[in-house]
Amino acid sequence: MLRKRQISPRELAEEHIRAITALNPSLNAIVAWDAEQIREQARRVETSGAQRGPLAGLPLTIKSSIPVAGSHCSIGSHLRRHSIAAHDAVVVARLRAAGAIILGTTNCPEFLMAYESDNLLHGRTANPWNLAVTAGGSSGGESAAIAAGLSAAGFGSDSGGSVRVPAHFTGICSLKPTPGRIPAFDHEPPCFGPFAILGAIGPMARTMADIALLFETVSGSSLDDPQGSPVPLRPCSIEDAREIPIGYFEDDGLVPVTRETRQAVQAAVQALRRRGFSVSPFRPQALEEARRLWWKFFVRGGAMFVRAAIAGTDEPISPVLQEFLSIAAEEPPLTGDELLNAWFACDVVRQRLLHEMRDYPILLCPACAIPAFGHGERSWQIDGVAVSYLDAMRYTQWFNLLGAPAAVVPVGQSQTGLPIGVQIAGRPYQDEQVIAIARVIDQEFGYQPPPLVAQSHQHRAAPDA
Repeated sequence: MLRKRQISPRELAEEHIRAITALNPSLNAIVAWDAEQIREQARRVETSGAQRGPLAGLPLTIKSSIPVAGSHCSIGSHLRRHSIAAHDAVVVARLRAAGAIILGTTNCPEFLMAYESDNLLHGRTANPWNLAVTAGGSSGGESAAIAAGLSAAGFGSDSGGSVRVPAHFTGICSLKPTPGRIPAFDHEPPCFGPFAILGAIGPMARTMADIALLFETVSGSSLDDPQGSPVPLRPCSIEDAREIPIGYFEDDGLVPVTRETRQAVQAAVQALRRRGFSVSPFRPQALEEARRLWWKFFVRGGAMFVRAAIAGTDEPISPVLQEFLSIAAEEPPLTGDELLNAWFACDVVRQRLLHEMRDYPILLCPACAIPAFGHGERSWQIDGVAVSYLDAMRYTQWFNLLGAPAAVVPVGQSQTGLPIGVQIAGRPYQDEQVIAIARVIDQEFGYQPPPLVAQSHQHRAAPDA
């Protein structure tokens, strides 16, 4: 509509200001925004004499761990409540250069260490499908804002499923790209050390077509990025994608998934087969080894960084961060030898997974063992088996250790009407293949407005009825 001049940037900005005003108090998705700044950005785009960029007038949100000049980059922590970003992150600067309007920044758990976006600084984010359940973490504010139409799309970050689990919970699409395809060195905390492999900044949107547009707009190495990947865009057509064998599995053989999750995987498989794709049962054997190493780096190693950051402070720590530190404290701190051995084993396990994926370069599997859970829930019964909090989330963690691209697309619903997504993963640097195949699945199923949005539209329409 923007490109066809069917709506102006200022008109679209006003629509989003109205949506934020109406729904954000219930969701607590956007934690910093200014209506006049949004209007001023829209005015500049609309009156600019220069050629419009590919995102001209598009209203986007940004996770509060990605610096936006002049905005708080708090990562949900009282320790950083006065932290104002002096400069835009590279990804934000590229969005602005493409003409995007930055609406504001979105909520996350403290230090990003939870699958539930809740903290003492801003409070908890609710899911527009059911306010009693979480929108996920750590990019939960971003997913809730996009699902509810407060934002057209945006960017989160992912070191263990943090754009994929929230997308699955709220019924939208997301992509964790290969690290380095989108610069993430200026993320907070930095994607350095082990997190250079695990972490990535990734797009979130209501359709995979929008994911593709955002990826194409902001990808490309930066001269300042120590993990930069000088890999050019490599378009992958549907015809090209049909030549790629796809392997699928419904669970990892260790932690069960819900019946509706299995049904969603099977529905995606059948949809791909109808479109001429070759899809066969296949489950890599090195997945659990990858998860154990991810645990060492993210949980045990991440806890070491967090403890150093909070040492000596009198500031209150959020319960979700305390919970993360308690889980990590069940094992001893990493020794130097253990860390070095894990770093060596990382490439060994990655090589095994890559070897296994030779025959099936694309994998289709669950995004999570469960749909969105109630605020504060931490264990569930699936087929008579007790499933713990971090075990339920394991289905995304493998691909962080592999440093591989992985997308999530909404496909089905739970018995209680909550969204269920499927995950499509590929080999490192084959992001375009993942996007192309995920787009096919998205075309077959696709985004559905959550109940909160439908109720809001009915309320707005009522006076004219």
